[in-house]
Amino acid sequence: QLDPENTGFIGVETFASLVHSHELPLDPAKLDMLVALAQGNDEGQVCYQELVDLISSKRSSSFKRAIANGQRALPRDVLLDQTGLGFYKRFVRYVAYEILPCEMDRRWYFYQHRTCPPPVFMAAVTLTQIIVFLCYGARLNKWVLQTYHPEYMKSPLIYHPGHRARAWRFLTYMFMHVGLEQLGFNALLQLMIGVPLEMVHGILRISFLYLAGVLAGSLTVSITDMRAPLVGGSGGVYALCSAHLANVVM
Repeated sequence: QLDPENTGFIGVETFASLVHSHELPLDPAKLDMLVALAQGNDEGQVCYQELVDLISSKRSSSFKRAIANGQRALPRDVLLDQTGLGFYKRFVRYVAYEILPCEMDRRWYFYQHRTCPPPVFMAAVTLTQIIVFLCYGARLNKWVLQTYHPEYMKSPLIYHPGHRARAWRFLTYMFMHVGLEQLGFNALLQLMIGVPLEMVHGILRISFLYLAGVLAGSLTVSITDMRAPLVGGSGGVYALCSAHLANVVM
């Protein structure tokens, strides 16, 4: 109706009035993006395909233009000024400000975030590491420097360059730990850094990142010290810290 000649374009003023008067329930983040798209168009027209791409959250040129224009035109203190939020929504807001460097992206993430799927990967890895440690501690009656126990070294999970033909050991060593100090340090960083990263970037990216760090650790030991056994999830933790460092720099 707004494009009777079927050109694929409508005027910015018409589009802006439509955005403010429509009856469809849009979340505030997408409404802001639509307004920013209209304000950022230098030709006085809005393309239908740009509108479709923006609504579907595709990272198109129109999406990036709306992001850039929104940074200039939209207020930046909306999230921090919001009151009456529940504990979980406050945590989501904290994650947005901790992980995302751009104010518009933070608002977008805050309004688009869904509780399903939850960040289960880092929680599952940490819980498994704790269970394995408790099992070996109870079995060996030893809670520190467990690698000095001969039975501990017979575990099928530990990586040793001499056992590199057993390929699963390149990854499974992340479930074994020397003592409470190493386990506690790794578990703390995995939950403090890994969970927020997984909430923003998703389980596939973070699981690949973490496992790549674990694999890098076993491969490094294979070429630097052929006599050393390897236990602990520190390789994955270092990968998470390096990923978070990029957010800190930005």
